This record gives sequence, structure tokens and C-alpha cells, in this order.
Amino acid sequence: MPPIAEVARTFAPLAGMRIDERRGAQRRVRTLAGLEIVDVADGAATKIAQDSTISSPRWSPDGTRLAWLVLADDRVTLWSAKADGTDARAITDVLDVLAPAFDLAGTEMLVVVPTAKGPAPDRRSLPNGPVIEDAAGERAQNRTYQDLLANERDAAAFEHYATGQLAWVSPDAPDGVGAKPFGATGMFSEFSTSPDGTLILVERVRRPFSYVVPFERFGRVVEVWDRSGNVVATIADQEPAETIPIDGVRTGPRQLEWLATEPATLTWFEALDDGDPRKQVPHRDQLLRAEAPFTAPVEIMKLEHRARDISPLEDGKRALVREYDRDRRWTTTWIGDVRPGGAATKLFDRSSLDAYGDPGTPVMRTLPSGHHAIALADDAIFLHGDGATPNGDRPFLDRMVLADKATTRLVASTDDTQVDFVGFAGPPGGDRFVVSRQSQEVAPNVYLLAAGSERALTTWPEPHPSMRGVTRKLLKYKREDGVELSGTLYLPAGSPPPDGWPLLVWAYPIEFNDRDTAGQVRAATNVYPRVTASSPLAVLAAGYAVLDDAAMPVVGDPETMNDTLLKQLEGAASAAIDAAAATGAVDRTRVAVGGHSYGAFMTANLLAHTELFRAGIARSGAYNRTLTPFGYQSERRTLWEAPETYAKVSPLLHADKIDEPILLIHGELDDNSGTFPLQSQRLFSAIRGSGGVARLVILPGEAHGYTARENLLHMLAEEIDWLDAHVRKPSR
Repeated sequence: MPPIAEVARTFAPLAGMRIDERRGAQRRVRTLAGLEIVDVADGAATKIAQDSTISSPRWSPDGTRLAWLVLADDRVTLWSAKADGTDARAITDVLDVLAPAFDLAGTEMLVVVPTAKGPAPDRRSLPNGPVIEDAAGERAQNRTYQDLLANERDAAAFEHYATGQLAWVSPDAPDGVGAKPFGATGMFSEFSTSPDGTLILVERVRRPFSYVVPFERFGRVVEVWDRSGNVVATIADQEPAETIPIDGVRTGPRQLEWLATEPATLTWFEALDDGDPRKQVPHRDQLLRAEAPFTAPVEIMKLEHRARDISPLEDGKRALVREYDRDRRWTTTWIGDVRPGGAATKLFDRSSLDAYGDPGTPVMRTLPSGHHAIALADDAIFLHGDGATPNGDRPFLDRMVLADKATTRLVASTDDTQVDFVGFAGPPGGDRFVVSRQSQEVAPNVYLLAAGSERALTTWPEPHPSMRGVTRKLLKYKREDGVELSGTLYLPAGSPPPDGWPLLVWAYPIEFNDRDTAGQVRAATNVYPRVTASSPLAVLAAGYAVLDDAAMPVVGDPETMNDTLLKQLEGAASAAIDAAAATGAVDRTRVAVGGHSYGAFMTANLLAHTELFRAGIARSGAYNRTLTPFGYQSERRTLWEAPETYAKVSPLLHADKIDEPILLIHGELDDNSGTFPLQSQRLFSAIRGSGGVARLVILPGEAHGYTARENLLHMLAEEIDWLDAHVRKPSR
């Protein structure tokens, strides 16, 4: 938790991002305070970069060095050290704005360095004319993005902060040598070296800018450069993408990347449906590849649905390609030849919401070039995942033989202990693993598993001794329509009051196509109860039970499911209270409801349309859906296509029915699409104007999530005081 002094640093909200004006870098409020290197061989630990504000630590491809960013008051500096922690030193100042500030390429680093530009343009200077926008008959159904450019003064400031120059850096260079800039200056949003180190893929933002979309959808140029900065090929040169349909994609080349297992081959996807998911076409995307001179791309495969990504196997012959069917919420993974004309077969084919059927994520391996490929051993890949089961998550590592999909479990969790795979401590497929282990009573630490034995690599202390005695139980129950539900019930230490503990139900609605996936358990039952300041579990210390992650599924046709949102939320909330009360440990007459973001939207609706709760806590929510007219969450219809639904689910329009006390908390500088601070301010005014009971707390300097220590502690005090005032006292 950084201090408010760090969170409240001045920044410029420009083009959908926030730029720290003194550092000339992207605003970071979640950082690290130090690094520790642990030798797997003997467990020896070396601390480096202590008592600094740092970010983005990464190993070099060969593991001999690491690099990280140090955030000073007025700059961002790239640092490097040897693997044993020695030779730690500053390398060069870097520009950390649009693109990641550095790329580890073999034995070198490619960075963006600031250019001499003088002071930033004054965004408060006198305007030189009006701001004018045109609607020329094209549909531009954009989400309610925040922090957009507002005028030419903003545009000039954005260009000032975002402009830099690429440079080569050697971490072994003598002190004072620093970076070697090359090529033209530009607003670099992506850059990466080819696996053979001879070429650089560069994406630059260019004018004209846009006032309605963030910088990712500005005009852009994608080029291939040589090591001196000469343009070898232009892959794309595009205007701002302001008219992408809802749930659509940009036309032309997208998701360009080097094929990790070839010297200098590019792959990318292109839409075959004009980027519009509502168009009926036999194939939505195609996967292309191109080799130097990159003027004749060749199709590798066509995809029926929208492409997600491509991940090459380290054998250099095959890759996994994922596609997603948004109508069925279905994901298909293909394995096929990365060369033209090669065949592809289905490896996985399942509902993206089917947690029980999730085979896991392939384990990647860093190649000598710094690129990543799927680890392969004897024609088998390795899959790690959460391992959702009807009794809770059981994380795992599996070995899958590609020929017949036969799997062998290499690392397994138990009903009592959660074991998370961290990485191989040796060649993939060997018997040496680094894992994290924890249980309900034992805090997590990292271990080396080798040939049936284990050794602790860390000895982190128990973070919450005061939580000893807290008990946890997985509750499984049914909604009145038969949908299976679940949640994790936490009870404070000690004996409950005679009538049972007062209860806080904390939830976040999730949309599903079918009842079966909606009813799956999504809970970690065998982990240490880690309490963060933003977690509802903090109120356990004040004597409240917590039903955390209480399932609030919204099930139905993706196009119309929100027509029944309120009824489904009420049914799930009622069933949750019944299940908690059935344990005999909580008092069903003293129950509050709470949530963050879409969970706050849920909270306000439950208070407006039910009599189930005595109070509510709503953080960073959106309460007037007419202010998000081009969709919200998974709603695909616009306000004008479904006006009745938008009105029905907007708590602001039913504020006169919110007759239970509600605590509204919001970050002063919320940057999330749709959840403007105005949403909480207007709901509070509406409740007060209707004679209701509410409290509005605006946390200074905070965005959609909260980070400053002072704000977080104040938030906890507000929440506990609110529950004490409106929930703790028995009703009789």
C-alpha cells in the first residue's frame, strides 16, 4: 500500500491513459519495494534494489542478468544486475509511456529513451479555437472511455510525453556508455526484435488523433526496421479506428508478432467480416505469415470465429491457435503447422465458462532470443491450471502427449493443501519443480520438489496472525429456478453471539449461457485466508461473518439475458441468505450486501428491488445505464435497442425505492469505462432527495481500484462503522 503522497502525484489524463507529469512516464500506483534473488540450488537469498520504488523486473534470456525499472521523482531509470545480485547499476533513463520501456533481446536490451523536448505544452493555455467533431453517417458505437483527449492542447501534450527514440543498450557496457539511440523519433506503442536479432518490429502512433477513443485505436503505422533504424517494410498504415462495432475488432493486420521459432517471420490476424461480429460469414479471421521482404503474406489458416492468439511450440513446426465464438461463449484450440498448406486439428473444444473442463494453460519456455514458445518434451506439452472441482479449486500441472492427448499429473493439490506450479527447476519434463504451497492454516511459501523430496526456498512469516481461529466452509445451494450456486462462508474466531453472527454477502454477477456452467464451484477452499485492504474479509476482525464470492449468475441468451437480471439477482441473493442461515452460525435478520464495480451495481439493485438486506456497501459502481448507452458488462444491445431494460436495471431511476441504508464509495479519479465518479454522486443526490439514508465517500487520488494506505484504512473504517450502525444491532 503506497502512501497517499505517491498516489496523489500530478498526472495528465491523455488519450485513455494517465501520464505522470514529473516522471514523464505512465502513472504507476502499484509498484514493488525491492527484489530478492533465491538460488534454487542452495536456497541462499540475496536482496537487491531495496527501499526503492521499482517495477517490471525481468530475467535476461540466458538467466545471467536481470533488469528492472526504478521510478525516481523526475525520471524512470533502467537498472541491471548479475544473477547473484552483484554489479547492480543504473544503465540509462528510459521513456515508460506507451510501450514497455525495454525489451530483452538476446544479450542486448532494446529500449525507448527520452528525447530533448523542453517543457511540456501548457494544457491550460488559451484555446485557439473551438473543438469540432463530425458525424458523417457511420456508426461509431464506442464505450464510455475515460481520460480521452479533449482538444488540441491535450493532443500536443500527449505527443510531447509519448515521443521518444529507440536505442540499443548492453548491460555489460562500462559505466557511462549508456544507450545508443538510432532511427527516427516517434510515439512507439510496441517494439520487439526478431529472433535472429537482425530486424525490429515497430508500431508507432501517428496523427490524426481521436477525441472519442484511446490511443490504442489512434492512427498507427506498423513497420519492420533494420538495426540502424532504416525502414525495411511497412506492414500497416491506418487511420483512427473510431467505428469498430461493439465486440468487434480493427480491420487490417492486428496482433502482429515475430514467430518465436523462426529467424525473422511475422504472423498476424486479419478480419474477414470487416471486424463486425454481427455479420454472417463462413470465417471471421485468417492467420497470415510473412518473411522478408514482408510484401507477400501467406495464409496459414482460416478461422470460423474470432482469433484470440497464436503460441508456437518450441519444435518450430507447430503452433496452438485459439478462436472464440462470442455467441456460444465457446473456445477452440487448434494445433497445426505454422507453414502454408499445413493441416490443423482440434486440441481443445469447450465452453469458455466451463471451469471443470479447463485443461489448463501451456507452460512456456524462454528461448535464447528472448522470445517464448510452448515447452515440449518427447512430443508432450505441460498444462497448469486452477483445477476447478465441485469441492473447490485444486491447482495442478499435467503432462499431455499430443499424439493421443493422454495426460499424467505431475503436480497435484489435495483437499487440504493447495500446490501451485511456479516453474521447472531444470529441463521441462524432469522431476524438479518449484511450487508454492499453502493451506487454510499455513501461509504460502515456495518449495523445491526434486525426486520425491522437498526443500523450502522461502520462509515468509504468517501475514495475519490475528486471523487465527477464523473458519471457512464451502456452501453449495440452489436458486429457486434450480441453478446450482456456491459461496465461501467465513466465520470470525471465537463463539458466535446467541443469535448468530451478523453477515456481509459480497458478490459480483457473472453471465453464463447455460445452467450447468453457471452452477460450477469457483472457490479456493484450501488456501490461507489472505486479507487485503480491499477484501471484504477485513470485517471478520470486527465480528462479522462473510459470505465471499456468493454466486450471482445471470443465465440466458447473450442478447437478452439482462431482461431477467433483477429476478435472477433476487433469487440468488435469497438462496445465499437461506444457505448461510441454515448453518446456524449467522443471523438471517442482520445481513448486508456489498460489491465493487459491477458488484456495486448489483448491490444498489438488490436494495432497490428487494427487502432481503438491512444495508449495503457499493464501491465504484455505475448506476445510470443511460450514461453507458453502447453496452455495459456483457450487454450487447444499445440503449435505443433495449430502452426498457436499460431503464429497469438502472438503480438511479429507482432511487426512491432504496429504503435501506447504502454506503457509496468511489475513487475520485475513476478511470474505468462507465464508472465515472458522477455515477455515485448522482445516486447519492437522488437518494437524499427521496428521503433515503446514504453516505458518499470520495477517496482522493484513487482510480477504479484503491491503493493508498491512508485511503484504504479510511475505507475500512467507513465500512465497519456503517455495518455497526445499520446491521450489528439485533432487530428485536
